[in-house]
Amino acid sequence: MYDLTVIIPTFKEESNIGTIIESVDAVFSRNAINGEILVIDDNSPDRTIELVREFQKTKQHLSLVVRTEDPGLSQSVVEGFRKARSDIFLVIDADLSHPPALIPVMLEGIRAGNDIVIGSRYMEGGGIKKWPLKRRIISKGATFLGRLLFPEIHDPVSGFFAVKKSVVVRAPLRPRGYKILLEVLGKGTWLKANEIPFEFVDRATGSSKLGRRTIIEYAGQVIDNAQFSWNHHESAVWQEWVKLFRFGIVGLSGIIVNEGVLIYLKGYIQLSLPVASIIAIELSILSNFILNDTWTFGTGQQHAMPHWWQRLFSFQVVSIGGAAINFVILNALAVFAGVDYRVANILGILVAFAWNFLVNRRVTWKKSG
Repeated sequence: MYDLTVIIPTFKEESNIGTIIESVDAVFSRNAINGEILVIDDNSPDRTIELVREFQKTKQHLSLVVRTEDPGLSQSVVEGFRKARSDIFLVIDADLSHPPALIPVMLEGIRAGNDIVIGSRYMEGGGIKKWPLKRRIISKGATFLGRLLFPEIHDPVSGFFAVKKSVVVRAPLRPRGYKILLEVLGKGTWLKANEIPFEFVDRATGSSKLGRRTIIEYAGQVIDNAQFSWNHHESAVWQEWVKLFRFGIVGLSGIIVNEGVLIYLKGYIQLSLPVASIIAIELSILSNFILNDTWTFGTGQQHAMPHWWQRLFSFQVVSIGGAAINFVILNALAVFAGVDYRVANILGILVAFAWNFLVNRRVTWKKSG
């Protein structure tokens, strides 16, 4: 039994395979890690398999699995999960875009109590080098979709991550394309994830496998994860649906508070409409904040979040932004596009609601640890 299995999925990587094996092996030696290197190859037509077998003659901890059916990077990683001889897995690309030097850091993160440790390109300290604009745009778009399901994860489509065996051992993984982490997050059994920043470096040699099919497969994977959550309420994705539903209920209650206070102040206290309106709006914002803070996001158990007054200030600012968005869309559609004002207002409310939820989820109620 090994302490760690480093899974390297490969297809036509003869120019890189020797370097990545030696690099991982050197990290094992320097850090006294009893590790296994597991190469999962999709029956490469070049010399990748031959080179790995040559290395096996001198490296007892190097294993090779050659797959001849259902090719794909994600499928290869899942095969690696099945074949690994340890309780901790780490997935790394063969093309040298992920730094092997971070392997001990990620291993320590798992040992510290995290179920998943993710190498993140999009958190502070991370980055991407040598990527053309097209790939950056596609990656940002994929990350945005992934963060709709997992708002607290900066890089839910990273290909560089460590995970406990217990997270995936019973998970009904149905991976396609190159975003296996999204599948693990969506269908695995986990409670705590952590990210560490790294700088992604585009492959030095070989060719990228990104194409139109990859994009279509990824979109299907996002939809599949969303559908999976409806029948698996223990999943992280379902917990996000619950937050979204509660946020909507709170928003409706805010409308009731706003209307009730306005009627009371204007009709019974005889305040002027502008004053009564401002007070009603502010009280509805405060009501929404208290309910979201205690019910939607349950901050009573979230000690890693910002202080309550910081959350309140952030919620105020975001709410003002949502009101501005609603106002602009209403007037732009009704005045300039000729849309019925009632329809325009509903559209404005929907966009403002999306703004309020996403920004508050990622800023106001973001865990700081």
